[in-house]
Amino acid sequence: MRPRVIMVLAIASILLGGGMLVPAAYARLNDGSGLGVFGADPPPLAEVAPPPPPTLAPAEVSVPDVGPFFSWALLDRSTGKISGSKNITATNSTESMIKIWIVADYLRRLGDAEPPAEDKRRASTAIRDSDDVAAQALYRKGGGAPVIDRMIRICGLTDTKKVIPPGESTVWWSYTRISARDAVRLGECVKNGKAAGEKWTPWVLDEMRKVRGTTAPKDQQRTRGGGRWGIIDGLPKEMLEREQIAIKNGWTLIYADGLWHLNCLAVADDWVLAVLMRYPGRKGLDFGANVCGSVASQLVTAQPGAALKVPRPLVKS
Repeated sequence: MRPRVIMVLAIASILLGGGMLVPAAYARLNDGSGLGVFGADPPPLAEVAPPPPPTLAPAEVSVPDVGPFFSWALLDRSTGKISGSKNITATNSTESMIKIWIVADYLRRLGDAEPPAEDKRRASTAIRDSDDVAAQALYRKGGGAPVIDRMIRICGLTDTKKVIPPGESTVWWSYTRISARDAVRLGECVKNGKAAGEKWTPWVLDEMRKVRGTTAPKDQQRTRGGGRWGIIDGLPKEMLEREQIAIKNGWTLIYADGLWHLNCLAVADDWVLAVLMRYPGRKGLDFGANVCGSVASQLVTAQPGAALKVPRPLVKS
């Protein structure tokens, strides 16, 4: 047989064989058994664990030139470790941030007894609306200066000091000097129940979650003010939907030095964050509120494919 004839027959044989094999293999792939070409189960798909939910963790923080004073601290509630700025022990006046202690101290001392309706209303508005008159009434019921002494002792504060303002003869709660390190300890003291006791801790935290009002002038009155701003503005939506964050800010434009004395405190299940500052009055309340939000956003752990909720641009001086 000639070589050309042999080659033609061989090619024809391959084509015919392939035509028979391919349908057979196709039939095996589509016989409903779920088996592959060789009758083996397909390899299982690898399980990909979802990323952990966002939280706050120590990180480098960068803010614009705030002014004379800026400090922050973050407490990890699972370890008790506190991290923060290099001047974490430097102090600022507490302003209204201390009202959570004034309320908690009053309620803890009641034990299981219910307060008079008027005092319970005062306790609520002192936190929700940062009402000075209500806080002062409870401060007096607690004995005045001893209220601060109990805060230092019960919460284990090491940098906090009572202050008698110039020209005055008594301790003012708003002038109490507190560090960022002690501020997160105060937040933890409220969260873990030492401040208000077993019965009243859930109530105090719930009031902190219901803080209301903005930085707008209409919400800022002479003896009370809107305080729902700051750290929570820098937290991602997922975190805020997962957990209601308890907050209490303190802010006053002190005419004696021309500075805003502003503090932000937020308490979550896993962490406590405090941001303290003093800055020129001309920068306004929004400036300090946005600094607090910016610090929080920079401490949020990175999430794959997620965008952080960034606070409003910082107000320029």
